[in-house]
Amino acid sequence: MKLGSKIKGVMFDLDGVLYIGNTPINGAFKAVEAIREAGLQCRFVTNTSTLSIKTIQHKINAMGFNLVQSEIISAPQAAFNYLKQQPNPICKLLLTQDVKRDFLAFPQSETEANYIVVGDIGSAWTYRMINEVFNCLMNGAQLIAMHKNRFWQTEHGLNMDIGAFITGLEYASNTEAMIMGKPSADFYHAVLDDMDLKPDEVLMIGDDIDSDIGGAQATGITGVLVRTGKYREAYTQASSIQPDFTINSIMDLPGLLDPVD
Repeated sequence: MKLGSKIKGVMFDLDGVLYIGNTPINGAFKAVEAIREAGLQCRFVTNTSTLSIKTIQHKINAMGFNLVQSEIISAPQAAFNYLKQQPNPICKLLLTQDVKRDFLAFPQSETEANYIVVGDIGSAWTYRMINEVFNCLMNGAQLIAMHKNRFWQTEHGLNMDIGAFITGLEYASNTEAMIMGKPSADFYHAVLDDMDLKPDEVLMIGDDIDSDIGGAQATGITGVLVRTGKYREAYTQASSIQPDFTINSIMDLPGLLDPVD
């Protein structure tokens, strides 16, 4: 089954779909080029919270892609836009230094924050830090998580992601985090608005059955799962989420979009 001509835009996940670490996935350049040549809009959507938009663009283009900054939509960008709309936000930022630079406009406090912004900080987690966040939450602060992913694929294997930390903080403080990136419906709707397209006119290409495929489908977007990156057959088979299409890798996407004979 092919999709024919109804599709007008494609959302690409990044790490695990176009590349892993700093290594492009075979055929990724040609696939993106083919989508552009077909006249489809492209957006590159990511939960990556270790890099600013500018750094993400530099990293991707250094591999040989040709992305403009306005095509990249990230979870930190969504968090920044949300905080801009809030009255008197005081932030505690659990972010890398690169991403923190994007949030310097907001007042910050380690212990008196009313918004706790959490992204990927790797080995920087400490019990003291977690307890500081817990006490802010108990005092009424809002927990903002870039995402709630379980794990991600690196060049050296799977790594546990921040989802377990977010879940632990929610449990201890009896609060619910606001999720800024995928699978948030608000995130997907923001991307659709940016493309000025309807959900049934767009594909989401991802390696994460939960955030990429489940989140997209819940918003009415067709979900295409790739068997690269964090994809694991057993995990996918055990999931209640069923992709609309599954392809071996991004290089197979142009064929899926060929006009129906």
